[in-house]
Amino acid sequence: MPSPVAEFALDTGFPSDLIFTPERAGEDTFLSTLRALQPELCITAAYGNILPTKFLNIPPMGTVNIHPSLLPLYRGAAPVQRALQDGAKETGVSLAFTVRALDAGPVIAYETLEVDDQIKAPDLLALLFLEGSKLLIHELPSILHGSARLKAQPQDDSKATLAPKISVEESWLSFDQEASVLHNKVRAFAGWPGTRAKVAIVDDENDRRNIVELKIITTRVCDRSIVQGDEADDITYVKDSLVFPCGRSTALEVLELQLPGKKVFRAAAFWNGLRGQKLKKL
Repeated sequence: MPSPVAEFALDTGFPSDLIFTPERAGEDTFLSTLRALQPELCITAAYGNILPTKFLNIPPMGTVNIHPSLLPLYRGAAPVQRALQDGAKETGVSLAFTVRALDAGPVIAYETLEVDDQIKAPDLLALLFLEGSKLLIHELPSILHGSARLKAQPQDDSKATLAPKISVEESWLSFDQEASVLHNKVRAFAGWPGTRAKVAIVDDENDRRNIVELKIITTRVCDRSIVQGDEADDITYVKDSLVFPCGRSTALEVLELQLPGKKVFRAAAFWNGLRGQKLKKL
């Protein structure tokens, strides 16, 4: 099955014999094919791995990477997700020459972007790559002319931060944390791997307690004063949202959620389905 990039290229009429999908950029067969094409310049975006020297030595004008952060901040595989997880109010996209060290090459140009407090990672990533594409087109003449090499600014390694790959194990939410921390995590992990929580559905009449896993889709930080539960672990329903009490006297509104194997639905639909049963956080 072709990758999304390959599918897009095919849909736009790009010749199929010029679309390559090697497992690794260091594969000998792929490198031989690339050398035969004699590219003057290579462009990468969202590759996620360090390119080998054998690859970098092929294009005489170098390899340029579109990286969705303001380098040297958030070097690594998940810059957008980690920026959102940190609650960054500003991020951006950088155009940089690729070197062997991870995202450490000289920066040709960059664009900054304010981060809306409700935007999720897939949407922010798409926005940053759109801006990055525009930036590349603007800077391409100087790259091909060679002047970009002269104006590119070395990164200050002392200010570098890392954005390591996200793991599935990180997707669990702990409501002992502050609501803002959880909200940022939901935004950062949207799409894959998502964020999950276990809650208890309590039926007092029949003395039953069922544990269910929820995927938390959309949230909002709210004022703790709207919490209406009688007990500290009560999850309540207020103004079309499930309200989870969180750490340090904060509260998180859950607006959209998903049960395993089900479609995403609004909090109101989930609450109505409880039919009077209580909901408690674990």
